[in-house]
Amino acid sequence: MKKLSVLIVVLCSLVSVAWGADGCDQHRLSREEFRAKQQAFITQHAGLTKEEADKFFPVYFELQDRKKQLNDEAWDLLRKGKDEKTTEAQYGEILEGVYDACMSADRLDKTYLAKFKKILSYKKIYLVQRAEMRFQRELLKGMQRNDKKPGKPQRK
Repeated sequence: MKKLSVLIVVLCSLVSVAWGADGCDQHRLSREEFRAKQQAFITQHAGLTKEEADKFFPVYFELQDRKKQLNDEAWDLLRKGKDEKTTEAQYGEILEGVYDACMSADRLDKTYLAKFKKILSYKKIYLVQRAEMRFQRELLKGMQRNDKKPGKPQRK
C-alpha cells in the first residue's frame, strides 16, 4: 500500500508539467509559458533573489525534464496493462518497471539536492519544495473549478 501511495504521489506530482493555471480559467499553456508561471510562483513564495533564481532554475528544470522522462516511461508501461490479453506475468513486469521508475525519480531528487545545496541554503530549498507543492495544489484547484463550470461535461 505504501508503494502504491508513493507511485500515485510521483505520478500526480508531475501533473504540473502538463497543465498550467491562469486565475480561474484553466487552459493549456506552452511549456515555456508554464515554466515562466511556475518560476515566478516559486521565486515569489520561496523568497528567491534574482541571482538565486537565475542559478537555480536551469538546474531545477533539468531535474523536471529528467523526472518527466521517467514518468513518461511509467505511463507507457501502465498503458500496456490496458490490453485485455495482458498476462499476470506481464502485469508483474509492468509494475516492476513502474516502481523502478519511481525509485529512479527518488534517486534523482537526492542527486539534485546535492546540486541545489551548491546554489541555495537548506532553508531556501525547503521553501522551494513548499512553494512547488503549493503551486501544484493551485493547479489542481484550478482544474477542479474549471470542471464545475456550467455546460462542461463532468469527468468520470
